[in-house]
Amino acid sequence: MFKSLAQLATAHRNGDNAGITSVCSAHPLVIRAALRRGKKHGQIVLIEATCNQVNQYGGYTGMTPVDFVVFVEAIAREEGFDRNNLIFGGDHLGPNPWRKLPAEEAMAKAEAMVIDYIQAGFTKIHLDASMGCAGEPPALDDEVTAQRAARLAKAAEQAAAASGFALPNYIIGTEVPVPGGADHELTEVTPTSPDAARHTIAVHRARFASEGLQAAFDRVIGIVVQPGVEFGNENVVEYRPDQAVALTKLLAHEPQFVFEAHSTDYQTVQSLSALVRDGFPILKVGPGLTFALREALYGLDLIASELDTSYGERSLARAMERLMLEKPGHWASHYHGADDALHVQRHYSYSDRIRYYWTEPEAMQAVSTLMAALAGRDIPETLLRQFLPDLAVHPADRSNPEAILIAAVDRVLADYSAACGW
Repeated sequence: MFKSLAQLATAHRNGDNAGITSVCSAHPLVIRAALRRGKKHGQIVLIEATCNQVNQYGGYTGMTPVDFVVFVEAIAREEGFDRNNLIFGGDHLGPNPWRKLPAEEAMAKAEAMVIDYIQAGFTKIHLDASMGCAGEPPALDDEVTAQRAARLAKAAEQAAAASGFALPNYIIGTEVPVPGGADHELTEVTPTSPDAARHTIAVHRARFASEGLQAAFDRVIGIVVQPGVEFGNENVVEYRPDQAVALTKLLAHEPQFVFEAHSTDYQTVQSLSALVRDGFPILKVGPGLTFALREALYGLDLIASELDTSYGERSLARAMERLMLEKPGHWASHYHGADDALHVQRHYSYSDRIRYYWTEPEAMQAVSTLMAALAGRDIPETLLRQFLPDLAVHPADRSNPEAILIAAVDRVLADYSAACGW
């Protein structure tokens, strides 16, 4: 197995079709499933956090970068996973959480965040300063983006040197799908043009050189582009290799780089494999994993309703509906339609914005109640066939609801492993 993300470009040039899954989730069961799979197959595991999710102020998870590392490392110890095979990545690190502030103030906060990520032990850093701040256009041109990215890289380099941590690998580029999926039906997504990707690389290369950051640029391993994949609330746009041919040919002229593919959630294993083959060996996935977890939780919710009359009818789903109605901030601006349509989207949308609620005390209590109702109770195969028909549950796990949940997440991770060559 490869031990360094820097080997991905060489592997692609050699036709090895080696890739890595970027697990973008803070849910403990998702992380546990990823580490368990990595340990079983002797592979490195890449866990990523975003700037809104984890930052010096806690983000929406309430965790700082060091908190997140401690959190993941604790699970790794429980699983007996070798820390040397664990890579932490920071995604979209830049001024995005503070873009309503003046640029200088937002960038100062972004610098502090990047330093915190480096000092916490993150070694894969996506520099994303493409968004406008107060009084600026919503999207900035490559020149301003590169200037700000270089500023953040300088802060990261200095922090790494001062702390004695390994110098990080970087990702540049920001032409990505809407975070968390689009909020409308999509039929086609146009891949990034090769000229746009080429210009992004050239501008960043020149800016880094002018700032005395050539050594840092030599550790830029990838560029984020749009390969033509996306998911909306109700549909998924599959990767079409024929539409990305012009883009993927660029890598032959830029052998330092690979492409990083965002929003690969819900792609088939065939599409994921084609992405890796075509030069997108870093496959980012997040909502697709928690969507699978929610499917399994709701299946167990129905099973508990059938097995235990004291449990109530769909207690978990009802608790989540109450919670999301009481606190609509995470979904109200993303879901649209009449009340019935909104209800379906709250629970079953591919964008899976319900994932933001699993750490709420009411949700955690509802899940605990479900787990207690099923713990040690052998679930009949007939109920598993009825409510979780696509999930192969080992007979020994039928009385272990957590194992069933991890199996549901692992079923998705297995497709990524197959696409990445292991």
